[in-house]
Amino acid sequence: MSASPTLPSQSYRSALVSGRKTLRFTFAPDAAARAVIAQALGLIELPEFIFKGELAPLGRADVVLRAELTALVVQPCSISLAPVRSKLSDKTEVRYQFDYDEPSADELEIPADDCEPLPESIDVAAIGIEALTLALPLYPRARGADFTEAAFAAPGVEPLRSEDLKPFAGLAALADKLKKPEV
Repeated sequence: MSASPTLPSQSYRSALVSGRKTLRFTFAPDAAARAVIAQALGLIELPEFIFKGELAPLGRADVVLRAELTALVVQPCSISLAPVRSKLSDKTEVRYQFDYDEPSADELEIPADDCEPLPESIDVAAIGIEALTLALPLYPRARGADFTEAAFAAPGVEPLRSEDLKPFAGLAALADKLKKPEV
């Protein structure tokens, strides 16, 4: 059994940015790396993927990542498994704080901005792949794909249908019958 290929990486040392100049980057994996990413994310194909942005100093020691994702993905339809092409575009911003305090269990509020502790190096490829994952349509649908009722049962047994599972439908009919005076 062979090990699955590892996801691509493109790291920059935080010290190159912290308190200094802005560093611009472009993560545009080649066809082989896109195939590895597609396999990891359950995609049929990943024809285009670019994560482009900057790592900029924020104050004396903090760093902010601002980037834009553009991608063309091919996913299986959630109904028919037919290929579905989607063009994605999204923006990402992450603040890295040098003196980051991890919130305690009592402080379970979600912060207004996305802050993380400043790592020794920032892997823009991993951030780009995460941004791609979050931007993917959850239930892609091919044109003309329609979810119809499927009924299955053992031979000789009548299949259970969705209207059979509505217990109050029979009660409504009974209530109507009780309201009408018998003649």
